[in-house]
Amino acid sequence: TPKRVETGKRLPLIFLLHGYSGNYKQWHSIMDAQSYADKYGFIIVTPDGLYNSWYINSPRQKNSQFEDFFMKELYTDVVKKYNVDTENIFITGLSMGGHGALSIFLNNIDKFKSAGSTSGAVDLSTLGTKYGIDQLFDNPEPTLLKQFSVVGNIHKLKGSAKEIIFDSGDQDQFYSMNNALKVTTDELKIKATYISQPGAHNRAYWSKSIRQQFEFFKAQTTNILN
Repeated sequence: TPKRVETGKRLPLIFLLHGYSGNYKQWHSIMDAQSYADKYGFIIVTPDGLYNSWYINSPRQKNSQFEDFFMKELYTDVVKKYNVDTENIFITGLSMGGHGALSIFLNNIDKFKSAGSTSGAVDLSTLGTKYGIDQLFDNPEPTLLKQFSVVGNIHKLKGSAKEIIFDSGDQDQFYSMNNALKVTTDELKIKATYISQPGAHNRAYWSKSIRQQFEFFKAQTTNILN
């Protein structure tokens, strides 16, 4: 939370989701969360998505229902314990977390102001059994994986006034799928800011892109009341 907060002031909230094989401390190597909270006035929450949960409700592992945990327990608990402005709740993440952030958002659009992704693996159908995908699905075939992917659910945002942001470095292994997502958002006339810029799938890139996303989300905040 920001070090200095006016008494009774409700604050915007942002969830940051880490990448595959990481944990909640991954963000500590990318950004100084306290300085970001102070500069932008956000409550920042960095949940642990386990090694390879992909932030979904797994059809195979009944004890890996991350989206249910996130919305029914974590989200609810944070809003209850902190003085959150519920009109200004955001979610974003990197790599696996980028997929998770947009996926959770698309399934719960009314609960968030906006969402983002940096270097996100937005199309699981291209991953096959890599990155632990085979542990979450009995039969990880492309059609099923597409149903769980951002690209397979982005149509849910069609006609909405809410805007998303996503980005990818031009040397990233997920660059082509992010370009394809941009084509789809354009076709559906979805309000989406896409940043294609030099960079790879690494901390140097995420350190740059997360600043851009915070600036975007700060500009999205409205009606912050005392």
